[in-house]
Amino acid sequence: MLDWININRTKQEVELMSPLTWAYVGDCVYELYIRTKLINETNLKPHKLHIEAIKYVKAKAQAELLEKMMDKLTEEEQDIVRRARNTQNHHLPKNSNITEYMYATAFEGLIGYLYLTKQNKRLAELLD
Repeated sequence: MLDWININRTKQEVELMSPLTWAYVGDCVYELYIRTKLINETNLKPHKLHIEAIKYVKAKAQAELLEKMMDKLTEEEQDIVRRARNTQNHHLPKNSNITEYMYATAFEGLIGYLYLTKQNKRLAELLD
């Protein structure tokens, strides 16, 4: 199967990681989720798949999605979001404003944290 995907970190180890590391992983997990969803639900060719995926993975869309799900998050998840949102990132966004970028990073941080701590059921609930 996909043995190379095994995560060999404890929850305590994941909690000590930088929230930007969570966001780095979360970006990939979310993009794979979107690409898989598009493949399953459409018959688009690769270029059109890419164009459609961008609608979901851009910072503005992620920030809006996080805003919609905030009231569904546990206190622990809200804390993860705050930590990821407030982490100093010296990257300036090209296609969004700084606020959208901070909230997109928070969204990706939450996704990455849930993935790295193997909370797959909760991750699926939030993404669906």
